[in-house]
Amino acid sequence: MNEEPTHIPPGWDPLPHQHLPKPTYFPSGLAMGTAFMFWGVITSWVIFLVGVGLFVAALAGWIVEIRHERK
Repeated sequence: MNEEPTHIPPGWDPLPHQHLPKPTYFPSGLAMGTAFMFWGVITSWVIFLVGVGLFVAALAGWIVEIRHERK
């Protein structure tokens, strides 16, 4: 995917190469954990604990992935 642009208008500079992180499901896990926590506050402590567990697991997984990517 290192394609050079075929035509650059006069006066424009090509964009510098920028590393993008790989796609991951951890942000959606954090969002789901947050939703379960709020739902658990309204309904049941069991759902709240499931939300806390999901939130903590997704946050830990995301942090580990970021740390491994920077090495």
